[in-house]
Amino acid sequence: RYAEATTLLNSSVGAFPNNVDLLFLRSVLSQETNDLALMETDLRRIIQLQPQSPVAYNSLGYILADRTNRYQEAYELIRKANELSPNDPAIIDSLGWVRYRRGDRAAALPSLERAWKLSREPEIAAHWGEVLWRNGERDRARAVWARALLLAPDSRPLREAIERFADRRR
Repeated sequence: RYAEATTLLNSSVGAFPNNVDLLFLRSVLSQETNDLALMETDLRRIIQLQPQSPVAYNSLGYILADRTNRYQEAYELIRKANELSPNDPAIIDSLGWVRYRRGDRAAALPSLERAWKLSREPEIAAHWGEVLWRNGERDRARAVWARALLLAPDSRPLREAIERFADRRR
């Protein structure tokens, strides 16, 4: 019921334009509905309102890295998030992901492995496995995915990564 949620959040943000929680909720909904312009506007507004918010920097940077080719801008945002919260596994994962998307798989791997060690989130395993796979470490990628599947068998990002890569021959 995205249309109803959009109407409700647009009305709420209109009434409370500086409410960070509402802006963040709308940014998440905007990602789901592929309205990246609104998502970016809301996250940049949060950054204005709370310039020390690592979540806002990371959220914007990750989406730019994952769904656009604005990799340098994404990297700068994620780097800022990492400065503000250097041990956050989601941010460390984003740092690895943006390095990968920029073409630097060697630099991506340590970040992704560290993120996985800090948090067994299935999306981190999906990212780490993809970079391992692209780096030619296919058995290791399969092992990462298998461990993650035991913890989160219903994870959509994990299953999508496995479907994209694991069925391929060596």
